[in-house]
Amino acid sequence: MSKIKLEFENNNGEILAGLLETPTGNAAISGYALFAHCFTCGKDIAAASRISKALAARGIAVLRFDFTGLGNSDGDFANSNFSSNVQDLLAAAAHLEAHYAAPQLLIGHSLGGAAVLSAAQQLESIKAVATIGSPATARHIEHLFQDQADSIKQQGESIVNIGGRKFPIKQQLLDDIDRYNSTGQIKNLNAALMIFHSPADTIVSIDQAAEIYQAAIHPKSFISLDRADHLLSKAEDAEYVGATLAAWAGRYLGSNTLDNLTEQNTQLESGEVLVTELDRQFLRGLFSDNHCLLADEPEKYGGSNLGPTPYDLLLMSLGACTSMTLRMYASRKKLPLEDIEVKLVHERVHAEDCINCNDKIERITRTISLKGDLSDEQKQRLLAIADRCPVHRTLESDPKIVTQLG
Repeated sequence: MSKIKLEFENNNGEILAGLLETPTGNAAISGYALFAHCFTCGKDIAAASRISKALAARGIAVLRFDFTGLGNSDGDFANSNFSSNVQDLLAAAAHLEAHYAAPQLLIGHSLGGAAVLSAAQQLESIKAVATIGSPATARHIEHLFQDQADSIKQQGESIVNIGGRKFPIKQQLLDDIDRYNSTGQIKNLNAALMIFHSPADTIVSIDQAAEIYQAAIHPKSFISLDRADHLLSKAEDAEYVGATLAAWAGRYLGSNTLDNLTEQNTQLESGEVLVTELDRQFLRGLFSDNHCLLADEPEKYGGSNLGPTPYDLLLMSLGACTSMTLRMYASRKKLPLEDIEVKLVHERVHAEDCINCNDKIERITRTISLKGDLSDEQKQRLLAIADRCPVHRTLESDPKIVTQLG
């Protein structure tokens, strides 16, 4: 999988740190997902990382990020609350939509599940929502502060030990979660819902999953995670969630994969090509009347590296045409040509007659390897034939390009 580090602003102008996990190689992206981690956790918690990788391996790009005041994100955790978590999710969704594509899947682990159930209703692009070991309402986390409840009320703030770590908790957090004490909003989800929960979860009882399920309307599904713990600390449990989630979500995601975009090339005539946007960066779908592939840019230039660059495609076109032309000639002349390899490199170099100036010219170096019992004369003849390939002749003819609105 490929990982892209992201940064974006929340509503308060604070910078949040995120990580976008995408498929590798030429694998197409079937949709984008947002992952909300558990209370006081971070984006790099093992469960979030493993589930994201499992989804990316199956074509779903996943953005996980640190909420305000956690991990590598700016801000003060003591000033954050459930409402700010929801707003952070909306900011992450807006960043995805602006730079890649609007998220269609929301995933929430523990309190993150309650957050995505709330955020989903404010995002029109969401087609599916998944909760993992999640409470039905945000108010469920009140039990974490019971011992310090009086101290928080009297002093306005107290240090609370959560999972072996100390966090400052203010009264405003308790007041905020108190407003999220109803499951009524779940019935207005307007998206398919998958609920993952373990009967062995000692942090969030499986009764909470039952409340979510009862409050939701169809389509809704439930999967028991058997003996998994709350944090899905075993790799096989997280990977199972990822694999199952990918299979289930595929039914609902509006896909950007080439397989599901092939209808776009059915109206193309022979000799026509169509290029479409697959994200708001550089990923593009390339279509002819019968074929489709991807184009992209490397990650260091802001792309996702899911396909060849435009210049790579140019070189591939010239190389393919060269190889085809040589094979046709060799077959017609019955030459003992066993194999052809064409390697091409594009460069911008100084013109030979302008060594001491800054003028540069475009140069493509084409190296042709011929295998077979060929004489030197036959090899030289094939080398000359290479210059007659149609794409070569087009590039050297300085073609006129006419640009117009469609």
